[in-house]
Amino acid sequence: MENQGSHRRSFIKTSAAVAAAASVIQAPAPARAAGSNERLRIGFIGPGGRGFGAHVKKLAQLHKDGANIELVALAEVYSVQRDRVADYIEKETGFKPAKYVDYREMIEKENLDAVAIGTPDHWHAKQTIDALEAGLHVYCEKPMTKTVEESLKVVDAWRKSGKVMQVGVQSTSLPVWDEVRELLQDGKLGKVLMYQTEYFRNSAQGQWRYYKLEPEMTPTNVDWKRWLGSDEGLAEEIPFDRAVYKQWRRFWPFGSGMYTDLFVHRTTAMLKATGLRFPARVVGAGGLYMEYDGRDVPDVATVAADFPEGVHGLVNATMCNQETRIQQLIRGHNGSFVFGNGEQFDGFDFVPERSQVTRIRDQKTERIATKPVADTTYAHFKNWIEACAAEEPLQCNNTPELGAAAIAVVTLGARSYREGTVFFFDGDSGKISTTDPGWAASWEKLSAARAPVKHIPGWRAGDTGSTLEEPDYMKLAGPWVDGKDPA
Repeated sequence: MENQGSHRRSFIKTSAAVAAAASVIQAPAPARAAGSNERLRIGFIGPGGRGFGAHVKKLAQLHKDGANIELVALAEVYSVQRDRVADYIEKETGFKPAKYVDYREMIEKENLDAVAIGTPDHWHAKQTIDALEAGLHVYCEKPMTKTVEESLKVVDAWRKSGKVMQVGVQSTSLPVWDEVRELLQDGKLGKVLMYQTEYFRNSAQGQWRYYKLEPEMTPTNVDWKRWLGSDEGLAEEIPFDRAVYKQWRRFWPFGSGMYTDLFVHRTTAMLKATGLRFPARVVGAGGLYMEYDGRDVPDVATVAADFPEGVHGLVNATMCNQETRIQQLIRGHNGSFVFGNGEQFDGFDFVPERSQVTRIRDQKTERIATKPVADTTYAHFKNWIEACAAEEPLQCNNTPELGAAAIAVVTLGARSYREGTVFFFDGDSGKISTTDPGWAASWEKLSAARAPVKHIPGWRAGDTGSTLEEPDYMKLAGPWVDGKDPA
């Protein structure tokens, strides 16, 4: 029985603006699209830690390996970093890139085809939309945006632009998640019930404080107001602080700690594996229990998300312990897929439920092989470049549609933790509410009606693993009306 409403939710319908846009990706804008024989001219926006260590270095490696790309410009507010990155690009590629402070000037003056965005979270939405509207392909580091509302605007801009956009969750370029989704849709686990995932860390100095502060980081060398985005309304003006500048993930105005730095990795992978997208109900818990170093964000956190397809998702972590992690897995009525921990897998385990329950006699625990990827970040950028060259937005392994769904899970979880409330999300309208639409009652109504269960998108296994047997004695059940035995 196919899930009711899964198709309409499989491609985002999230606001009046989105609803007015075409329901499919529009044709690429011709102005700056690189032809098949032309080099893809790439500019970098905010190549700091991740933007330099991953974006610049992996694309430079791809250039060395023969990719038809040029690294032609960068925009960076920290002059020391700006020169450092430019020198690296010239050394590695032989091309001297143009240097800018403001990314808008770079987009205006350089004949770019694409940009890679590595700025703090609070800038992602604006820079992405500006680039898409300028007719550029975009690689945006995770999280795609800082808020759910921003993510819906990005999806709208992406769909209207017809350009290629990749969200930087590199694990989505692992083949395992597509393989798992096929097995789930074929009914290997029966009715899919829940996923659980994790991201545990531990550090003597506290999370994100391993990003080193440099004496050269001064208001003279850092365009602080531009970094804040105070003129754009992205953050309030505050005095320059090296720790805020370099370790911004510790502070709510600029990021959301483990929710958007770490949870988004695992959540996106689980959404890709199950085919699920927007949650319908999200709650967050946890606290700041040990890392009292001036940070805002918690060091222990859990996000629980419920999906309209009748699946529960759990993310659990602490930043102060990592040797006793929970395992990543997906549970169904007939069995589970157990992935273990981390990102790289050479396989995963199928653990069946008892045959007395499933009525399947030949199911055994088995190891299902998958192909590991030596460098997922390299593979993710390669996938983006190939999609840009083909001008095929849906060829990307992590499109904005998937990116927005992950944002809804993790950022509503963060808001729930901070605001002490449960959030409800309507995947059709994109509306967020704290008013319970009758979540529990809706499932109780299905039970009372003995309705068929709902399934993940793409389900093609009929009633496999999603029905119950009716014992003969259940004929004795039912209310006694006027003293009459219902049997």
